[in-house]
Amino acid sequence: MSAPRRPTDPSGLERYYVLTGGRSGPGGSASSLDVATLIVSRAAPSPGMQHEHEEIVRRCREPLSVAELGAHLGLPFNILAVLLADLLDAGGVEARNPIPASGAGSGPDLALLEEVLSGLQRL
Repeated sequence: MSAPRRPTDPSGLERYYVLTGGRSGPGGSASSLDVATLIVSRAAPSPGMQHEHEEIVRRCREPLSVAELGAHLGLPFNILAVLLADLLDAGGVEARNPIPASGAGSGPDLALLEEVLSGLQRL
């Protein structure tokens, strides 16, 4: 007689609980993360590192936004933010806030647009 089969969790919530150690959101340094924040690795993956942490460090050799990283890994923002908080606290990755547009809300830089137009006309 075989052992009873354990029901699977089709929503993935059980997996997320295990990945984050039961934490539902980031704390400390990762609480200011948003989808446009750029993540860059500061170190190579270390032996014994959780698989998802290794994957984040590997993928972020070049800067990636949190949104891109979440899409690559197939993880929701809050789960990814918890994993990033672990790596930020350990110094494995660095978070860079996107550069705000100068004079946000005042429209595009007209001088830059004129230079682009001039360059296109010369082609």
